[in-house]
Amino acid sequence: MFSKILVATDLTEASDAVICTLGALKGLGTREALLVHCFNIRDVGTLGNEIIELSRPLFEKQKKMLEDLGFRTEGMMVLGLPHIEINRLAGEHDCSMIVVGSQSRTMAGELLLGGTAAAVMHSATRPVLILYLKMRCEDGRTVCVETECRPLDHVLFPTDFSDNAEIAFAYVKEIGRSGAQSITLFHVQDRAKIDPHLQSRLEEFNRIDTGRMERLKTELENAGVHDVRIELAYGSPKQEIITRLERGDISLTVMGSQGRGYIGELFLGSVSHSVSRRTEVPLLLVPARV
Repeated sequence: MFSKILVATDLTEASDAVICTLGALKGLGTREALLVHCFNIRDVGTLGNEIIELSRPLFEKQKKMLEDLGFRTEGMMVLGLPHIEINRLAGEHDCSMIVVGSQSRTMAGELLLGGTAAAVMHSATRPVLILYLKMRCEDGRTVCVETECRPLDHVLFPTDFSDNAEIAFAYVKEIGRSGAQSITLFHVQDRAKIDPHLQSRLEEFNRIDTGRMERLKTELENAGVHDVRIELAYGSPKQEIITRLERGDISLTVMGSQGRGYIGELFLGSVSHSVSRRTEVPLLLVPARV
């Protein structure tokens, strides 16, 4: 399921930091990588071909980094709109996942590791793994402190039991089969939909939804996961997921997204969008099938 990935780069040191962590994806069965850098046609204009050649040494250095990690690696530098080209190439080369870096929530900027990551996420028809970069100012310049990728330590799967969540759960099971140590199933009873008229039925809702998560737990245990936990929360789904992540024990979050530009008032639409902007925990967003 994760055998070939597309790695998006902007050729900066921050991209180096992302690439350095990707060896951990071999635990998910990743064996091939397509390294892609897209020069924004709006920025380079008629100088595109010259800029590509000037950038080739940096690009080849990052390609070799992936090869040194043990991946069979192709590389492509293209002109266009980055989020469109990244998603197009992922489809054309049958990549099972797109990997992008994103600056942490304390930083601003419209670099690939920031604005374009969000654009890729909203237009993707393939799962997108977002790795968050922690930045600091050093000697008058912004540098990347660290990022991390530990997909098999402790996975959080927030679910609203929708069709898109079921699609995302297939990826959670695959991660489980790959040797995930712990998986937590997490559901939030939405206070805004329950208060005040349905408050008397909260216990009933909890019982029903616990049963649904018990089914998912059984599937994960059958897939070989020994530590599967069930957690229910009550409140705002966006805030409760963020609060859960702030406990610091989660190494990867897997969520469904509505895919292809849809950000609606659904749990795994607006909520996945909000979580992606407020967490520093690696996030795998799985779009609905199209």
